[in-house]
Amino acid sequence: QVRVLESGGGLVQAGGSLRLSCQASGSIVSVNAMGWYRQAPGEERKLVATISSSGSTSYADSVKGRFTISGDAAKKTVNLQMNSLKPEDTAVYYCNLDASSRDYYGLEQEFVSWGQGTRVTVSS
Repeated sequence: QVRVLESGGGLVQAGGSLRLSCQASGSIVSVNAMGWYRQAPGEERKLVATISSSGSTSYADSVKGRFTISGDAAKKTVNLQMNSLKPEDTAVYYCNLDASSRDYYGLEQEFVSWGQGTRVTVSS
């Protein structure tokens, strides 16, 4: 069993900051990448930022310069520092885990797991 737990969402005024955190636990052999996605009402889930196990990061154009992703693959954690928040950042934010575990035969199998989501609301 693998668990992915997010925390840190809430209500903030435009221009404010929030920090999201995510902790993965369970039968994980290695983490390949972790990231954050968001889904606004009536829209599909979209990539916000990702970080690989080597520390390489990528961001959606809409958050570049405002959001910073950080993580520790060994600790299975990822954080998202969100500054200069805008009303259009309002969404449910989901933590994404791309990792490997061992199957019954001891072979490594890659899998993807999601957290339950944490809501971020930015008021104008």
